[in-house]
Amino acid sequence: MTAPVQRPALVFDGDCGFCTRSADVARRVLPAGCAVVPWQEVDLAAVGTTAARARQEVLWVPRAGEVVGGARAVAAALRAAGSGWALLGRLLQLPPVDRLAGAVYRVVAANRMRLPGGTAACALPPRAEDRAP
Repeated sequence: MTAPVQRPALVFDGDCGFCTRSADVARRVLPAGCAVVPWQEVDLAAVGTTAARARQEVLWVPRAGEVVGGARAVAAALRAAGSGWALLGRLLQLPPVDRLAGAVYRVVAANRMRLPGGTAACALPPRAEDRAP
């Protein structure tokens, strides 16, 4: 059963232990008006995204505008957290830091099952372009 997504929201993989632990941290630093919810419980189509995308990356659903994912979603959530977190979020958006943040995000996402709290359920599904024909 899926529900409408409260905006703004950080949407994570609720089947992944590492993601769930990271979401617990986000709940502590984000203001009360920001939702932190597993993608499995929300209506992703209503905000213009898909479960396939949510399986691959964390998503930030802003009050208005386009959903962003990966390192951009982390930066947006940090900006929403305010104070020093917001400064870090802005830094993550500046070139060339944004490219480095994206690369680090991809490495962490690809290895989340090996990180603290991670389990085999945390492994990302293979991307379509990586599957054998």
